[in-house]
Amino acid sequence: MNKQYLWLSQYPEGVSWDLPIAATPVFSLLEATARDFPQAPAFDFLGKKYNWGQIHVLASRFAKGLQAQGVSKGTKIGLFLPNSPYFLIAYYGVLMAGGTVVNLNPLYADAELKHLIEDSEAEIVVTADLELLVSKIEKMRGAGKLQTIIICRFTDALAFPKNILFPILKSKEMAKIKDKSQYLWFHDLTHNDGVYAAPVIDPVNDIAVLQYTGGTTGFPKGAMLTHMNIYANAVQAQAWFRQVKRGEHKMLGVLPFFHVFAMTAVMNFSVANALEIIALPRFNLKQTLQTIHKKRPHLFPAVPAIYNAINNAPDLKKYDLSSLKFCLSGGAPLPVEVKKRFETLNPGCLVIEGYGLTESSPVVCVNAASDQNKAGSIGLPLPRTIVEIIDPADKTTMMSLGERGELCVRGPQVMKGYWKNEAASDDVLRVTSDGDVRLYTGDVAVMDADGYVFIVDRIKDMIITNGYKVYPRNVEEVIYKHEAVEECIVAGLKDPQRGEIVKVWIKCREGQSVDEAGLRDFLKDKISPMEIPRKFEFRTEPLPKTMIGKLSRKDVLAQEKI
Repeated sequence: MNKQYLWLSQYPEGVSWDLPIAATPVFSLLEATARDFPQAPAFDFLGKKYNWGQIHVLASRFAKGLQAQGVSKGTKIGLFLPNSPYFLIAYYGVLMAGGTVVNLNPLYADAELKHLIEDSEAEIVVTADLELLVSKIEKMRGAGKLQTIIICRFTDALAFPKNILFPILKSKEMAKIKDKSQYLWFHDLTHNDGVYAAPVIDPVNDIAVLQYTGGTTGFPKGAMLTHMNIYANAVQAQAWFRQVKRGEHKMLGVLPFFHVFAMTAVMNFSVANALEIIALPRFNLKQTLQTIHKKRPHLFPAVPAIYNAINNAPDLKKYDLSSLKFCLSGGAPLPVEVKKRFETLNPGCLVIEGYGLTESSPVVCVNAASDQNKAGSIGLPLPRTIVEIIDPADKTTMMSLGERGELCVRGPQVMKGYWKNEAASDDVLRVTSDGDVRLYTGDVAVMDADGYVFIVDRIKDMIITNGYKVYPRNVEEVIYKHEAVEECIVAGLKDPQRGEIVKVWIKCREGQSVDEAGLRDFLKDKISPMEIPRKFEFRTEPLPKTMIGKLSRKDVLAQEKI
């Protein structure tokens, strides 16, 4: 153990930073859980339930069915699915067959989807017989190497009587497939004994998942996440949340599994711990509250905007949320006021802020799953993870304690690089003098004397107005302190005199209001004059969000035609 790391003195009791992590294929997580907890509840999808033994059998059968179609080590297979048991089964089935998973976002525009399929060299895509999905993916047949589309019957994943009523009541949502012979069908591919040919995996080098970045600049890039990267991150999270006992807790999954946050924090973490995943196809506020009230989950990973939506639900008192114990917040900065309000409304529940990115599988830092939480901090580095604050100008000098710099990461969860993009890989990955690979995140951060890390902002989001640096997150944190504010986004707009000016978009809580003059007065003794927005825009509709529910600065700026 290296005593120079500040965070070691603050590490939670029972968690070892130098935790041994063996190089292991990702699918060993499912194999171990199916062996140890075959009868334990695994998946609850709108009332239809599976145990871990059943999930493993179906994944094994899917693996054999894929191998019968010629899938071998390294074959790229896209998953174009909503949250459902099919996603979990297909994900592990692809890996067990030796293939590489390519996670595809169903809400991508045709051009983005085509780019991902062509760039990844996906030969097969797995989807469901829903019109939204089939109508999009059918247009992609022939793009790059894609020739085969596997369809899962959505109604087969529903319990009675939903499986009967859905095609009747939601007929417009069902795909109209005229020639079924043009597709392979999941139920046919899994009609076998499940004895597949186990692939020989090199966990350190073999790519388990091509996880595409959000594409904030140009088309998304494919992060090559190896078996070791993903397995290590699941083991790191398992060690960190030692209060979660294998086979004893329930996980609520509303974040989309195709997103890297949910892939690890919801799906793989649950597999490693034999948790029951209570899955919803997407986040819907009323359905989520009803599900927590009825199904009684203990863990609930989400983005800050989801916790904020629950805080402001008009009928929140109708629902019993007391089963919630650990709410892991990630994907975006967690405003301190949102955390405090959620914990006040739900005594006994801890909102634990963490931090990660696609390129690190994704989790890097997390606050302790105890009272050792520092509000506003992303917490401490996970086991085997080294966080460094580096001078963004020269990319090598370590910043002094408390000074702002670029957050950099070393650890077993750091990606191999970007798929077919050596230049982009070289921009963010550098080998250190001791042979480690250092990931440059693009985030501005500081570390305090206890080793806790605080994100200041994204380097690219920083606003420079009259030469003064303004960090949007800092301004947003203060604006959230106003009791009338439900959501806000701060960003910079180009200005011929100042270079940039600060603008804020605001949605007020239902039944409350504030105007520009009132908000300016509220801010004047809390932030500097240069940080106070010069433009205010008040909206009655929710602010734009990404697929996983993060407030989207990119989209609000696009609406400004910037």
